[in-house]
Amino acid sequence: MPKQFIALLFFSLLLISTLFAQQFNQQPQHAIPLPEFSLPDTAGVVHSISEWQGKIIVINLWATWCPPCLQEIPEFIQIQAEYADQNVQFIGIAIDEPELVNDYISFININYPILIATTEGGKLSQRLGNTMSAIPFTAIVNQQQEIM
Repeated sequence: MPKQFIALLFFSLLLISTLFAQQFNQQPQHAIPLPEFSLPDTAGVVHSISEWQGKIIVINLWATWCPPCLQEIPEFIQIQAEYADQNVQFIGIAIDEPELVNDYISFININYPILIATTEGGKLSQRLGNTMSAIPFTAIVNQQQEIM
């Protein structure tokens, strides 16, 4: 009897924890407003994120020293080409030194804007919803300027 009781207790706790986890994960996520920010591009020209207002914006934070970041860029180039006429705009934000970014993009044909965020990149990443402060990080912004 004690073995059956322990097994029943174990499976009951497992069932309760599974149901709790499902309930926790099914709570609706709330969109957060896109913060206003401005960053220079690779030529030093400052751009405000509001330049792309009204578009579906895919913001990707990356760095030249990050292998997973570099692996996903060719896919982003392809997706940008496929969906540009559907009001989708990719924006790459390099958390890196401008010289390193310019070296990298000199041999890859990126078809979307690349902005440079050196020291302020980590804080911007958090403001965009990156709770882990890890890169690569991608945020999707709807046409109402909400991060989904």
